[in-house]
Amino acid sequence: MFDTVIMILRYVMFYLMYAFVLIDTMHFFQLNSYKPVTQLRWLKKNPDKIVYPVCAAVVSLIINYLIHGNGSPAAYAIVLLFVIPKKAKKPLVYTPRVRRMLLTSAAVTVIPMVLIHALTGSATALVVTQSVYAALSPFMVMIANFINKPIEKRINNGYINDAKRILASCPELKIIGVTGSYGKTSVKYYLHTLLQAKYNVLMTPESYNTPMGVVKTIRGSLKSTDEFFICEMGARWVGDIKELCDIVHPQHGIITSIGPQHLESFGSLENVVKTKFELADSLPEGGYLFLNGDDENIKAHETNRPCIRYTVEGDGDYNATDISVSSKGTSFTVTAPTGEAERFSTKIIGRHNVLNIVGAIAVAHTFGVPMKMLKGQVRKLEGVPHRLELINRNGITLIDDAYNSNPAGSKAALDALSLFDGFKIAVTPGMVELGEKQEELNREFGRQMARVCDYVILVGKRQAPPMLEGLREMAYGEDRIFVADTVQEAFAHAYSINSKGKDKVILIENDLPDNY
Repeated sequence: MFDTVIMILRYVMFYLMYAFVLIDTMHFFQLNSYKPVTQLRWLKKNPDKIVYPVCAAVVSLIINYLIHGNGSPAAYAIVLLFVIPKKAKKPLVYTPRVRRMLLTSAAVTVIPMVLIHALTGSATALVVTQSVYAALSPFMVMIANFINKPIEKRINNGYINDAKRILASCPELKIIGVTGSYGKTSVKYYLHTLLQAKYNVLMTPESYNTPMGVVKTIRGSLKSTDEFFICEMGARWVGDIKELCDIVHPQHGIITSIGPQHLESFGSLENVVKTKFELADSLPEGGYLFLNGDDENIKAHETNRPCIRYTVEGDGDYNATDISVSSKGTSFTVTAPTGEAERFSTKIIGRHNVLNIVGAIAVAHTFGVPMKMLKGQVRKLEGVPHRLELINRNGITLIDDAYNSNPAGSKAALDALSLFDGFKIAVTPGMVELGEKQEELNREFGRQMARVCDYVILVGKRQAPPMLEGLREMAYGEDRIFVADTVQEAFAHAYSINSKGKDKVILIENDLPDNY
């Protein structure tokens, strides 16, 4: 009886340990967009997150068996300490797909182990099996993902076909695809507000820009009375934009920018350009293509399709001039292809946002919203969440630019910070997914911060070195730099800094997810 209880305890302890690893690994797999290649690359770069704790657990299991024979349940409890998941910024979302993968992982583990123990009755066989499964645990969710692939494809195809059916039932609906390395979410939000002056408009919410995010929006939110659907299109791999276009079939498109983002998955800037222009290639005859005429990578790409270009102090079809920027807002004049010009004002800060607003004005005006009507709509524009969003907290001004930083966006954020009077503090973990250019671009970011900031707080010792190099190259004082382990520690330090009687202005530039 006693041996049976001990055996059950060993099973319980092992499965608890195994469940911890599975859930932790699943969390990172979700953050890595369920891409096995991305997950494997991440595991290689971050062995301390899962691989090292699992190795420690496996070694402990074996030592436990060698010392105690059948294995001590108390020692199993110690093994658990290696793999208890840490508190996450963004917890695992238990979607139906995640639940199916966890169920498959459990089945692939439990059934063979029970059979092996039932057939052999050997404690040695049990510990060997447990050790093997523990060693495989960082890869088990990918194995489950592979096993479930036909099921997931069938389920997703059902949702996609339903979304296509809904779109087909709205023949008058105008669909506008929006893509770009940066600026696409801002342009989407601005365009949504501007078109609402005259039309019923649906947009993909927040950062819904993946196939299933777009499909969910169509199935859950599209109404028969909607006249425009603004569809944000994100990409990390060549072919991602084409996949989205094959679902929604946009009649018109906007390419907001092209830059060195997600280079780890794209491989090269040329692949980024090719992928973004998949939107242009998918448009029907007569569809409008709106392009950022100031973007060098867009200008360098030849396209035979007629384009409407928007610029800032350039020669675009829609061009902004006489720009006045301050911490209170922005004013500028836009000239349309007809020669008509209007003065616009917005409380949104940042010169780069002028370009995003001009892009939205170009689209709305092309679709019949008069320039005078657009003046009022531009005045109504709100900052997009986590994209240079202004927040006042207990007398401290926060510039929240935490969403997915990139080289152009980080420079624009510092330009916005420079507009403010006060003690300027930057809080940042730097930029990621920039491939071979990551260190140099973060080093340059450090140089840029040195020119603007009174104090710099870097988050994460692993990310900090290139930015520290950039700061030191500019002879930036060490007493004005702090490297924090966590965002919480960074903010505690920011609030404690003596600002010498000046009001604090804190720029939050990027907020990396748990997989970084």
